[in-house]
Amino acid sequence: MFRNIFNTFVNCFKIPELKSRIWFTVCILAIVRLISFIQIPGLDHAKLQEFFNNHAQNGAMGMMNMFAGGGLERCAVGAIGIMPYISATIIIQLLTAVWPKLSKLAREEGGRAKIVQYGRYLTVLLCIGWGFATAYSWENPAKAFGEGIGRLVLFSDDHLWWYRFQTTLILTTGTMLLMWLGEQITERGVGNGVSLVITIGIVARLPAAFTGLHDMFSGNPPQHRLIGAGLVMLFLLAGVIAGVIAITQAQRKIPVQYAQRAVGRKMYQGGTSFMPLKVNYSGVMPIIFAQSLLMFPPILFRNAHVYFENHQSPFWTDVFQWLEAAFDPQAAGIWYISFYSVMILFFSYFWVATQFNEIQIADDLKKNGGYIPGVRPGQGTSDYMHKAMSRITLAGAIFLTIIAVIPIILSRRMNIPYAVASFFGGTSILITVGVLLDTMRQVESHLLMRHYDGFLKKGRLRGRF
Repeated sequence: MFRNIFNTFVNCFKIPELKSRIWFTVCILAIVRLISFIQIPGLDHAKLQEFFNNHAQNGAMGMMNMFAGGGLERCAVGAIGIMPYISATIIIQLLTAVWPKLSKLAREEGGRAKIVQYGRYLTVLLCIGWGFATAYSWENPAKAFGEGIGRLVLFSDDHLWWYRFQTTLILTTGTMLLMWLGEQITERGVGNGVSLVITIGIVARLPAAFTGLHDMFSGNPPQHRLIGAGLVMLFLLAGVIAGVIAITQAQRKIPVQYAQRAVGRKMYQGGTSFMPLKVNYSGVMPIIFAQSLLMFPPILFRNAHVYFENHQSPFWTDVFQWLEAAFDPQAAGIWYISFYSVMILFFSYFWVATQFNEIQIADDLKKNGGYIPGVRPGQGTSDYMHKAMSRITLAGAIFLTIIAVIPIILSRRMNIPYAVASFFGGTSILITVGVLLDTMRQVESHLLMRHYDGFLKKGRLRGRF
C-alpha cells in the first residue's frame, strides 16, 4: 500500500500540468503562512502569545486562532484569517435558502457568479466590523481574553483612534488577500483554496502538538506512563481518523428509476440510478456554530455577576456566579459539555433544514420522469426523503457530538495538553481529513485522465463509485 502511494506521488510530477498546479499551490500556501507571522506595528504581541501558551483556549477564541494559523496570538496581519469570508458565505447560503429572490437568482444563468460577488461585498463589511472588534480586544485584553494579561497597545491614549483605524485597515486587507489567494488556488492549483488556507493553519500547529506530546512523557517524573497512555492515545487517534473518514464518505443511496420519455424528436431511454444522501450533510458547521454562540454566555454571566455583586444582591450574585462557572469553557464541566452537545445536535438539523430542499428535489425528479420505486411522485417522494434525511442526520449529529467532545474530555479531564488533544477530534481533525480527501480526489482525477493509478488500489478512493 505504501509503495503504491509513493509511486502515485512520483506519477504526480510526471504530468506537467499537475506538477505546475502542485507547485503553485505550495507557493501560495507558503505566502499564507507568511501572512500569519507578519506582525501589526504598535502591539506587544509577546504578552498575548505567552497568555495563549499558558491558557489554552478551547472556545471560540481558540477556534479563531486555529483558523488564523496562530495569527491572532501573534497580532499578525492575518489575525482574523479567512473567518469573515466563511461567515459571509454561510450567511449568503442561509439567505439563499429562505429568501425567494436569492433562491431564484441562484437557479438563473450567471446567478451563481452574482451571489459570489455579494459574498465578497459582505466579506468586506464583516472584515471592517471584525477588524475593529479585534483591535478593541487588543486594546482591552482583560475583557476579551481574561485576566492575567497586560496592556498590548504601544500607542499613547492620544493616538488610540489612529491605532484603531490602522489596525482595522490592515486586518481587512489581510483577510481580503487571503480570500484572493484561496481563489487563486481553486482556479490554478489543486483543491479548494479557502479550505486549504484553513487546513494549513491547523497543520501548522503540529510542531506544538509534538512538543506537548514530548512534555507529557518527559520530565522527572513524567506526567503520564509511556506505555499505557501512549498506546491508548495511539489507538484513539487511529479510531478517530478512521471514524471521520468513514462518516465523511458515508451516504445512503436512494434508488431512482427513470422512465422512457420523448423530448421533441429525440427519445431518451429510461434507466436506474441513485441519489446519494450524505450522513454528515452539515459537515463541520454545527461545531462552528455551537462554539461561536457559547462564547457569549460566559461574558454575559460574568458581567451580571459583577453587577449584582456591586449592588449587594447575594442571591443573584450566587446564581450568576454558578452560571458563569457552569458555562466556562476552561472548566468544561458537565453543564458546558451537555449544552454544547445539545447545540451541535440542534444545528445539525438546522443546517439540513435550511440547505436540503426535499420539495424541490421531488419536483425535479417528477419533471425529469424520475421516481423512487414504491413511492408516489410529488408529495410522497418529498415526505419519504424528509424521513430518510432526518434518520441519517441523527446518526451524523451523534457522531459530530462525540468527535467534538473528545478533545474537551482529554484536555480537561485527563490533563492532556490542549495542543495535543485538539488533534484527537473537534474541528481540527474534521476539516483536515475532509480537505485532504477532497484534494486527493482532484489529484486522482488528473492521474486517471492520463491513465495513471490513483492513491488507492485501482485508482479509486474507498467509497467512490
